[in-house]
Amino acid sequence: QVRLVESGGGSVQAGGSLRLSCAASGYTYSRYCMGWFRQAPGKGREGVATLLPTGGRTYYIDSVKGRFTISQDNAKNTLYLEMNSLKAEDTAMYYCAAGRTSRSGGGGIYCDPWANDYDYWGQGTQVTVAS
Repeated sequence: QVRLVESGGGSVQAGGSLRLSCAASGYTYSRYCMGWFRQAPGKGREGVATLLPTGGRTYYIDSVKGRFTISQDNAKNTLYLEMNSLKAEDTAMYYCAAGRTSRSGGGGIYCDPWANDYDYWGQGTQVTVAS
């Protein structure tokens, strides 16, 4: 049984930092694309960052480049999202996801940020940034 459990959310002031964690179990971690998604009230789910466990290729949406870092601890089957210089617009429920689908492009294999390509989801962790 695949299980993804997020933790690390909370409330911070603008400019602050948070580190999200996602503990994965029930499947071979290295065989699935991993991603962090977020959903703000009244908005659709948005892919924030993705990581290809084998090789470590990453993707970030433009609005978080230079501020967020996705990483992993393969030995612990754990995905992380380090979020710095947080802004009010980063406020959302953040979800960890795993998916079998990977894409080819830009000289290699990568994990795309489209929610429909992800098969398993965690329960989410709330991030609130006060301006």
